[in-house]
Amino acid sequence: MDTMKIYAFADEAAKAVDGQIAAMVRNGLQGLEIRGVDGQNVSAISIEKAREVRARLEDAGLKVWTIGSPIGKIDIETGDFAAHLDVLRHTLEVARVLGAENLRMFSFYIPGGKNPADYRGKVMDQVGEMLRAGEGSGVCFCHENEKGIYGDMAERCLELLRAFPAMKGVFDPANFVQCGQDTWAGWEMLKPFIKYLHIKDALADGSVVPAGKGIGQVKKIVDDYRAQGGDAVTIEPHLKVFDGLKGLEREGESSQVGLYVFDSSDAAFDAACDAFKSLL
Repeated sequence: MDTMKIYAFADEAAKAVDGQIAAMVRNGLQGLEIRGVDGQNVSAISIEKAREVRARLEDAGLKVWTIGSPIGKIDIETGDFAAHLDVLRHTLEVARVLGAENLRMFSFYIPGGKNPADYRGKVMDQVGEMLRAGEGSGVCFCHENEKGIYGDMAERCLELLRAFPAMKGVFDPANFVQCGQDTWAGWEMLKPFIKYLHIKDALADGSVVPAGKGIGQVKKIVDDYRAQGGDAVTIEPHLKVFDGLKGLEREGESSQVGLYVFDSSDAAFDAACDAFKSLL
C-alpha cells in the first residue's frame, strides 16, 4: 500500500471543502479527484475560488490529482456543444490553478433507444475538438466508461482510445457491471490505455457496494493494474446513506434496511476507503 497513491471524490463525504479535507486526512489519502466544491461543480467555480481551495488543500498536505469534470456529459443530438467548449476552456483554467494533472471526461450521451454506431462520426469529431482545446494545457484528458454514453462498453472505449493517443482511460468497474460488460474482459482489452482506476464495485442488479463486495472483480483488476506499474486510484463511494438510520435503532442494536447502508456520508466514505485498503 505504501506505493499506492489514493485519491477520492471527497464531496461524497461532505459538500464543504473543509469537511472533504477532514475526510481525506482521517483516511490517510493523498488528495482529491475534485468534483463538488462548497456546493458548486468544479467546472463552475471562479479562478479566485480555485486559488483559495488549492491553498486550503496544500495547508493540509493534500493535492488535486484530477478534475472530476462533467465535460462530455451532454446529449450528442441536443447538447449545445459550443457552450460546452466554453465550459471546458474555463475548467482547464481551473485545472491549471489547482495544479491538476488530469481531467476526467466523457463521450456524450446517446439518445435512448438509438444505436451508438449511428453517432460515431459526430462523437469522434467532438471528442477531437475537446482534445484540441486542451492542447498545451499540460492536462491529460482521461475518458471514463459511463452508463449511457458512446464509450459505455469496452469495445467503444477501445475505439476512442485508439483514435486519440493523447487521451487515456479511467477504468470504472461498477459502471461496466451496470452496463452488462464483463469487467475482466474489459480490463484485458483496455489496460494498455488506462491511466488510473475508479474504485467502485456493484452487484448484478447494479447497486453499488464497497470494493470487493460485488461482481466487478475489483481486487483482480487492482492487482493486475499494480503489476503493470499502476500506482494511483480514485475512490468513488456511491454508497447508500440513510440519515434516519440512527433514529430507528435502540442503543446496541442495528437496523437492517439493506446491504451497505450507512447513517452518514462520512461513515459511507470511511467504509469505501477501508474496503479498498483491505484489498491491498
